[in-house]
Amino acid sequence: MEQPIKILIVEDNVIIADDMQSMLEEIGYEIVDNVIVYEQAEEVLRTQQVDLVLIDIILASDKTGIDLGKHIRENYNIPFIFVTSNSDRATVENAKTVKPNGYLVKPFEQQDLYTSIEIALSNFTYGAEKSAGEDSGSMEAPMSNSVLKDSIFVKKQHLYYRIQFGDIQFIKADNVYLEVNTVDKKFLVRSPLKDYLEKLPKNKFYRAHKSYIVNVDHIDAINSKDIMINNTLIPISKDFKEFIISAMNS
Repeated sequence: MEQPIKILIVEDNVIIADDMQSMLEEIGYEIVDNVIVYEQAEEVLRTQQVDLVLIDIILASDKTGIDLGKHIRENYNIPFIFVTSNSDRATVENAKTVKPNGYLVKPFEQQDLYTSIEIALSNFTYGAEKSAGEDSGSMEAPMSNSVLKDSIFVKKQHLYYRIQFGDIQFIKADNVYLEVNTVDKKFLVRSPLKDYLEKLPKNKFYRAHKSYIVNVDHIDAINSKDIMINNTLIPISKDFKEFIISAMNS
């Protein structure tokens, strides 16, 4: 069974910190700890497994969240996101010096928090994989604490459902929404089709048409204009048809 993403919250406003923890646990993340100062965060990072850190820039200690970000960059191979009320140019420029994986301005909604975390994890994992691929001279690629996920969260009503990538059959663009189709369910997601494709495994999901992403493992049939997935006809582009035919003949 896949382990949940382990998150450390570093926030000196106890009410905000508790609210963040509730939001994250409702989605399915695991909170390793909820601390208020640099020194406590340093202790947790040293003694426990952490996959991602949410950091308030202004902390109740001499050392700031930016100091903590620098410490993480120098000692740990994990992503972190600044969560702050400050969005002025000086603060942002200062934050950029430690290269955070995200910057979330308070107040925010649960969906904003979820999106920031998923993008940070996705980009961080992709960057680690790319670096490992380029370092062909080493016998072993460096391991990241970031958990390689085989699923994605999709919101339906007031809940976030965890969907295995393999269960997604196809995704259809419908105006500003995407319709994510599994074997027995449909979910609406507000996202551009191109951006959503980047979150999916590149060896399984392809842009079959300007309005469709398909999971090639679920293609049941093909003709000159369409493919069939679960009795649904999906139009395909010329390039995708040539790609499928080439794969069939290889």
